[in-house]
Amino acid sequence: MSTYNQILYHIIFGTQSRKNTLTPSKEKLLYKYIAGVIQNHQCFMYIINGTENHLHILSHLHPTVPLSSLIKDIKLSSSKWIKTNKIFPHFTGWQAGYGAFTITWKDKPRIINYIKNQKEHHKLNSFKDEYQQFLRDYNIDFNTKYIP
Repeated sequence: MSTYNQILYHIIFGTQSRKNTLTPSKEKLLYKYIAGVIQNHQCFMYIINGTENHLHILSHLHPTVPLSSLIKDIKLSSSKWIKTNKIFPHFTGWQAGYGAFTITWKDKPRIINYIKNQKEHHKLNSFKDEYQQFLRDYNIDFNTKYIP
């Protein structure tokens, strides 16, 4: 019998200390690089977008790939790539943690639209407020002192 699954994750992580270091003029290079990392893990990325201080990714997770391994590889390899190629001169790294929220197939179009409109969304809402709202929406207990 074959293995079938549909594991969709909305992944969110920010730059170190939430510094605005991801300049819009070169963000597409970063997105393309991260898409390659995800593809190398046999996962499928539906969309990636963000602002100068954080990213949102919607990805299918292959059943043989642990989520923490995928995110660790995305963050480590992209950080090294950014620094080696001097893509974002003020970038010092990614934050230590991340958010990863499972979504249903039915919610996929809504989440894609949400990620697509990140820049507009953040004209009205801070990353901190957005992230805390996700944690509340997913009924996750959190301590605000750990969300800078």
